[in-house]
Amino acid sequence: MPSRIATALGWCPVSIIARQSLDPGRGAGADALRHHGDIDAAPGLLDLAVNVHGAEPPPWLQHALRDRLPDLARYPDRAEDWATRAVIAARHGRHPDEVLLLNGAAEGFALLPGLAPRHAVVIHPSFTEPEHVLASAGIPVTRVILRPPFDLAQATIPRDADLVVVGNPTNPTSVLHPRSSIEALRAPGRLVVVDEAFMDVVPGEIGSCAAEGADDVLVLRSITKTWGLAGLRAGYALGAPELLQSLARPRPHWPVGTLAMTALAACSSDRAITETARIAERIAADREYLLARLGGLRHRGISVVAPASAPFVLLGVPEGLRQGLRGRGVAVRRCDTFPGLDDRVIRVAVREQPLVDTLVQAIDALDEEQQCSNLA
Repeated sequence: MPSRIATALGWCPVSIIARQSLDPGRGAGADALRHHGDIDAAPGLLDLAVNVHGAEPPPWLQHALRDRLPDLARYPDRAEDWATRAVIAARHGRHPDEVLLLNGAAEGFALLPGLAPRHAVVIHPSFTEPEHVLASAGIPVTRVILRPPFDLAQATIPRDADLVVVGNPTNPTSVLHPRSSIEALRAPGRLVVVDEAFMDVVPGEIGSCAAEGADDVLVLRSITKTWGLAGLRAGYALGAPELLQSLARPRPHWPVGTLAMTALAACSSDRAITETARIAERIAADREYLLARLGGLRHRGISVVAPASAPFVLLGVPEGLRQGLRGRGVAVRRCDTFPGLDDRVIRVAVREQPLVDTLVQAIDALDEEQQCSNLA
């Protein structure tokens, strides 16, 4: 368990980050770390920027939530908290005491500063919220920047790092790390935090640490991406009971509401597990279609940066393509806000085949416009 430290007054963690970074990445300053895909997806645009599956929760989940509306006059109780944790624990082969309910996986990152690590490492490119919350709390953070194909064999972790954050599969690269590579990050006195927000749509959850019982591994999971629940905020942490108690210590009373607990239990049920497997297969098929269509655009300067295992892909693109697509009504995720990436890279969410065709048509039209402009 990382020990608590006193933070020196007047110390600026952001400057320390920049000095310790292997490559801070163009545009990936403190403000850029708060940029997320929902900012890119303005109303009226075809949304290929946000990684939420489906336009709304499935009917059975909506019904489960609707049935609990009369209960909102009561505070959430410990019995329901325990019952919800028991359902999640059963899914992962763990004890309910090894489950902590969260308001989305992002809350798990927000609680990390309470563990008071002396030296945190965030492996990038990855979800930027962990670095933001740690640095904002005055904790020294080192960026370890991976290069394509973004494998963890490249990662050199400072020996004194007592907290390491890694995504699997990683946002935005879509790279899935073998479990052995995650375990190689472990060291005496170090906590490894694994962001598995997209692991449930990896067929078979290959590489997951969710069933790992090690005291020095903390897994964060989300249900909002797969089940169209981004507006509800629901997730959970898996870890040793003592670790979860320390993580939860600064939280207020009743931190997770009735509807979130209802959703968490429903989305961990046998029915949901079966449906998740079907969703994972469908996303994999749609991703293969997307990759095949993109493969026909190499002559237009489009390339897939790394092997994809998540419901999004990372693309190398010509300068100005993102803005051009936006002008044609298509929103994609800018990536110059991720440490280690720049504006020659975008992230595209996996969508149904007709929407992929719309994306490809927009790219073709932009390229034809550019050719005509060059001839003029």
